[in-house]
Amino acid sequence: MKNDILKYLGIVVLLVGVILLAVYQFGGNPTNGLLIAAGACVVAGTIGHIVLNKLIS
Repeated sequence: MKNDILKYLGIVVLLVGVILLAVYQFGGNPTNGLLIAAGACVVAGTIGHIVLNKLIS
């Protein structure tokens, strides 16, 4: 059960990055900090998804 949750952790972080990008696009006050956080989440989520799937599977 724990491995099943851990397996999707990278996807969850990636989706948080996508949500931050949507907030940047549709929000009233876009800032560069929001873009940096979204970019970091997308990159970390992608790398995390690849690494965790190689370790768990």
